[in-house]
Amino acid sequence: MPLDPSFTGRTYPPDSTYEVGREKIREFALAIGDANPVYTDPEAARAAGYPDVIAPPTFLTVINLDAINAIAEDPELGLDYSRMVHGAQSFTYARPVHAGDVLRITTTVEDIMARAGNDFLTVRGEIVDADGRLVCTTRAQLVVRGEGA
Repeated sequence: MPLDPSFTGRTYPPDSTYEVGREKIREFALAIGDANPVYTDPEAARAAGYPDVIAPPTFLTVINLDAINAIAEDPELGLDYSRMVHGAQSFTYARPVHAGDVLRITTTVEDIMARAGNDFLTVRGEIVDADGRLVCTTRAQLVVRGEGA
């Protein structure tokens, strides 16, 4: 069943906040194999001009994934999660994420289109800090494979 194109433009407000911790950043940096000291050493981060350790660029996947799943699991959309694959992901930063940030994400269905029997869902996330200032805009494209794919 194709996705409902009337969902284009639908916005999902934040339902919680995410507090960025040093240990979570360290664990993520270790998991991706990035030994940059600004991710693990507060002194190195301060020497580089940051208030605390900063997160690797793809760290916001941690909160972005929950927001994407909230859309994917919306029963009105009609998405068959078992047929979904991740097509693309991008992050456009206004500033680096650092330990101590308290973040919220608002997601919007930016586009729904069908091509070659597959549905393509583009989701934009606006991540802001506790003061409401933009930290990062994320985009994810999800592909829902058609019956014959």
